Order: sequence, then structure tokens, then C-alpha cells
Amino acid sequence: MGYSYKQIRRLMGRAIHSQGMLRDGDRVLAAVSGGKDSLALLWLLRERLQRTPIHYTLTAVHVDPGFGSDAAAELSAFFQQHDFDYRIVPSDIGPRAHSAENRENPCFLCARLRRKILFDLAGELGCNRLALGHHRDDIIETFLLNVFYAGSISTMLPVQEFFGGLLTVIRPLCMVPEKTVARVASGHGFP
Repeated sequence: MGYSYKQIRRLMGRAIHSQGMLRDGDRVLAAVSGGKDSLALLWLLRERLQRTPIHYTLTAVHVDPGFGSDAAAELSAFFQQHDFDYRIVPSDIGPRAHSAENRENPCFLCARLRRKILFDLAGELGCNRLALGHHRDDIIETFLLNVFYAGSISTMLPVQEFFGGLLTVIRPLCMVPEKTVARVASGHGFP
């Protein structure tokens, strides 16, 4: 366990405590795209259960965008190998977002449709927390994009309630630099 792993655990713990992200009895749905950020988040959230006095349930979910890649099968094998509770949700949001009817902003539509699937699944499973793998660099980049291109001073929030508090989006890696996440993911050999 190198310095990067200790650093990411410390920074994630500080974010969780300072923002009140997790409480005893929470049901957490962790969105897993298959990238280094979401896999590291999932791994660290489960590992944290062994070190903290609070208990929460953790379910990994991957929304397959429908491009026909092997990512869903690879993630399913990863989840099974490491004994994660998980769901793979097939969809057609990728091709729909890139269709002739939506040439203007496919990334926005794909993200919106994926978020809706995650919100709906969280409701079906009784999850009150949705954990996303956005790290410090993502939050800073979003701030700068909003300032320069949208003319607003805003970014992603570490904790954001939806539906009158029934679901709370949390970003436990909000204090962690991307390079630290990358080193941890590489060190663990995530797919």
C-alpha cells in the first residue's frame, strides 16, 4: 500500500466527514463507468466499510451505453471476481445521443439519460446515496468551463440532494487529485 493509497484514503475520508456524505444505514449505489475514477471509488468505499464504525450497503451499477463494446462483460467479471453486489443495465443511450436527431450535443444527452437510469435504479433498489467518481480535477475543470463558456460561476457539488432529499449524490473523491486516483488504479491493476 504506497503513499498514493494512504493519501487517497485520507483525502476521501476528509471529504466524507467534512461534507457528511455517509451515515450509518445508508444504501449506496456506486456508478461505475469502467474508468479508473469510478473503479477506485467503488474499491475504496468497500474497503472503508472495514475501517469505520458506520455500516452502509454498497451496490455497483454500470449503465452499458449500447455501443457494442465488451466493457459490460469485463466489468461483470470484475464485480464477480471481487464479490461486489452489482447491476449491469443495458441501454441504447449512446446510439440515441449520437443519432441524426441530436448532432448538436451528444455528450449532454447521453449524460442526462444515464443519470436518469441511475436515479430510477436507485429508487427501485431503495438507495438513498448515489456515489459518483468525480475527483478534484473534474470539479475544477467544470468550474472553468462554466466560467469561460457558460458565463456562470458554478461547478459540481460534493453533496447534492435530489427529490426533496430522497436521493443524495455524493462525490467522495472531490478532494483527490486525478494523478493520485490514476496511481491507485494502476497499482491495483483495475481493468
